Amino acid sequence: MKMTKLALAALGTTLTLAGAAKAESHGECGAISIAEWNWASGELMANVDKIILEEGYGCEVTLVPGATTTTFASMNEKAQPDVAGELWINAVRDQLDNAIAEGRLHSVLDGPITELGEGWWVTPKFAADHPELNTVEKVLEHPELFPNAEDESKGAFIGCPAGWGCQLVNANLFRAFDMEEKGWVLVDPGSAAGLDGSMAKAVERDQNWFGYYWSPTAMIGKYEMVLLPFEAEYAGDDNWNGCIALAEQDCADPKPTAWTKSEVHTVITDEFKKKGGPAVDYLSKRIFPGAIMNGMLVYMQDEQAGGEDAAFEFLEKHGDIWESWVSPEVAEKVKSAL
Repeated sequence: MKMTKLALAALGTTLTLAGAAKAESHGECGAISIAEWNWASGELMANVDKIILEEGYGCEVTLVPGATTTTFASMNEKAQPDVAGELWINAVRDQLDNAIAEGRLHSVLDGPITELGEGWWVTPKFAADHPELNTVEKVLEHPELFPNAEDESKGAFIGCPAGWGCQLVNANLFRAFDMEEKGWVLVDPGSAAGLDGSMAKAVERDQNWFGYYWSPTAMIGKYEMVLLPFEAEYAGDDNWNGCIALAEQDCADPKPTAWTKSEVHTVITDEFKKKGGPAVDYLSKRIFPGAIMNGMLVYMQDEQAGGEDAAFEFLEKHGDIWESWVSPEVAEKVKSAL
């Protein structure tokens, strides 16, 4: 049976309205690619996003392996993946600023995890036993409280393993604060396992420990380590980028400085911003409290859990957090899928 043009137009309008209603009802947002980072917090976050976007918004999510510089380059040059949920921007700051200015990429959230960053830490027992030594500079006056195993007349500061970028930073800060003259030795832990082992051994034996680490991590969460603030102000990007972060031979005169601010953003491509709809709104709201994230990383370590299992654990145990990121209707859809 042939249909008149008027009938076809009416049918087309009906189908369009029905499709729009369905999309609005089910929150369909199409296909999305998300970077699944090669570190635990980023792996967890990517899988939480996948579950919420699929179950709550009707998206089709693909997780793709991610690492900071390679993922950024791919997004900047090829617009893939669509989403970088936990992009640590210090390593790509200038390029990201240019990409945002030129409209290729967009930061939809500054700080998807709270209380994150790098710096110098002590054990919770030390902090409790010596509340008066509550800054880096105050601790630096007491190397005798952290005896070096190889020479107990010197204090041990645990730096980064050789080859890590933070090794250069710690070595230059060691010089900037005249730590050798104050009686300190900069200890290379040899490896990631050596760094973790030195911290674990100290905490478990009620010994003092002073050294470099970062958060969010399972080690900080498990041992409840205390980050010391610097009394020194941040001495500027020229000092940090042009000296502190370079090899010693390229940093003749390092100035004392607080640690540069660690910045993490959720970054999306311009194409996804235009098509993502409510998914973009969700990504702009989801913030993991630092203590909760550290606790989840402890869970992942203790249970040998991957990102997907940890994401379900987070969603089941911390509804009080993630349900505030979405509407009640979306929350119910996600909970029914758990």
